[in-house]
Amino acid sequence: MLQIKSSLQRQFLIRMFLLLIITAVVSGVIQLYLINTQISRETENQALLVAQSVNNGMEETVVASNSIEHQIDLKLNSYSKHIADLLKGKELSAITNDELKNIRGQLGIAGITLLTKRGEDIVGVASTDPEEIGFSMKKVGFYEAGEMLLAGGKPPIPGATFLENNTVVLPIAQSATHGGQPAFYKYAYYHSPGTSYVINPYIEAGEVNQFIQKVGPDSWIPKIQQENPYVVEIAVLTPKVFANPALEENIYPPLKKIVNGKYEYQSDYDNNALKKMADQTVKEIFIQKVNGKKLYKMFMPINQDQVVYIALDYGKISAPLYRHSIFLIIFGLLSLVALFVLTASFFRRIYKNIQKIIMQIKKLEQGDLTAKSTVSDKGELGDLSHSTNKMAASLHQMLTDTHEKATKAQSVSFVLETEANQSVDKVYTMSMETTSSARESIEEINFFLDQVEGQLELQNENPKAKEILDKMNQIRTLTSERTNNATEITITLSDLFKSLHGQSSELSELSNSLLNQLSKFKL
Repeated sequence: MLQIKSSLQRQFLIRMFLLLIITAVVSGVIQLYLINTQISRETENQALLVAQSVNNGMEETVVASNSIEHQIDLKLNSYSKHIADLLKGKELSAITNDELKNIRGQLGIAGITLLTKRGEDIVGVASTDPEEIGFSMKKVGFYEAGEMLLAGGKPPIPGATFLENNTVVLPIAQSATHGGQPAFYKYAYYHSPGTSYVINPYIEAGEVNQFIQKVGPDSWIPKIQQENPYVVEIAVLTPKVFANPALEENIYPPLKKIVNGKYEYQSDYDNNALKKMADQTVKEIFIQKVNGKKLYKMFMPINQDQVVYIALDYGKISAPLYRHSIFLIIFGLLSLVALFVLTASFFRRIYKNIQKIIMQIKKLEQGDLTAKSTVSDKGELGDLSHSTNKMAASLHQMLTDTHEKATKAQSVSFVLETEANQSVDKVYTMSMETTSSARESIEEINFFLDQVEGQLELQNENPKAKEILDKMNQIRTLTSERTNNATEITITLSDLFKSLHGQSSELSELSNSLLNQLSKFKL
C-alpha cells in the first residue's frame, strides 16, 4: 500500500489550520455563550429595574391614596353618626326622602340611602337618589354583613378600609345602580343602636380617582416607557381574574384583569402562566415572539393578588451586544489569521533553511563532499549549517589526504612488487650460480685433497703426514658446511623476496581497493 510522504511544512500548515479552526469555533461558541448570558443578565436587570420602579410607584400611590382614603373614611364615619343624630332615632316610616336630601345638602355629600330588612334581604327603602331605592345587599353578597350590622356587630368584610362595631366603610368602588358612564363612590354603612335600619352615606370618589390617575400607575407607566427605550409595554395584572373571568363582573370587591397599563402582546402561554400564578405567586420569565416581535417578558408578583407585567424589546437589547460580540469574533478571527500568516511565513523560512541542510546532507550521502549549505540564519539553524559545512570540509580534507596517501602507497607497492619480483629472480639465479660454483670448487678441492691424501698415505711413517691428513678432513667438513650454508642463505633470501613480493601485491590490491572506494566521493 502506497504511503504519501507528507512534508514537515505540509504537516505544520495543516495542524496550524486545524488549530485555527478549532480555536475560532471554540472561542466563537464561548463568546456566544457569554454574550447570551450577558444579554439575559442585562435584560433581567432592565426588567427588574422597571418592575422595581413600578412597585415603588404603586407603593407610593397606595400610601398616598390610603392616606387620603383614611381621611375620607373618618369623615364618612362622622357623617354617618351626624346623620343618625339629625334623624333623632326616628322610625323608618317617619323619614322622608326630602329630609334626607336636606341632610345631604347640609353635609355636602353625594347621597344618603337607608336600608332595612325585607324578608330574606336587606334593601334600600329611602334615598336621596331614586335609583338607590331597591338596592339589594343580598344581590351584591353583603346580606350577612348587613345582618351583623343590624345586630350591632363588626362584619368581617374583606377589603373594608374602616371597621368597628356598627360601622363599615368600603373602598372606592363602582356603583351597581348607576348605568351608563361608570360612577365611583365611597360607601359607608352605619347602624345607629336602637334603630331598625342602616344609614348608607356615600360621596363621589372622582377626586380620589383623579388624584390616582395623576400620580398613580396610569401616569408614570407611560413616563417609564418614554424614559426606557427597551420597554414595549407595562401592566399591572390580576391573575385571579385570568383564572376566573367572572370575578371581573362582581361589583365588590372591584377586580380587573388589567388594573393599569397595557397588555396587548399577550399569548395563550402568558395567560396560562397567569392562571398558574393565581394559585402560586412565583416570578415567570421567558422569551417569545409575538406579532413578529421578539419580547422578553417578566411576570413579577408585587402583592398577594397582583403582578407586574413587563415586556422588553429583546431584539433592541441584544442587538448592540451581538454587534459587539460579532466585532470581537471578527477581530479574533483576523488576529488568528494574522498569527497564522506570520507563523506560516516564519516556518516557511525555517523550512527552506532546513531543506538547504537536507539537500547538503543528501549530496554528502551521495559522496559529494564539496556540497555546502548557505543558511542566512543567526539562530540554531545557522549553527547547524555551519557545523555541517565544517564537518563536510573535515571529511573532504581527510579523504583527500587518504586518497593521496593511497595513491602513493599504490605507487610504492607497485615499485616494491616489481623490484621484489626482479630480486627473487636475481637471487634465484645467483643462488644457482653460487651453488654450482661452490660445488665445482668443492669438487676441485676434494680432488686436490684426495691426491694430497694419496701421497700422504704413502708416508705413513711421517708423523707430520698424519697431522696433515687430519687437517684435510677438517677442511673437507668446513668446505661442505660453508657450501651448505651458502645454499641455505640463498634459499632463505629467495623465500624472503617471495614473501616481500606477495605482501607488496597485497598492499597494491588494498591501495587499489581503497582508491576504488575513494573514487565514489567527489573530492
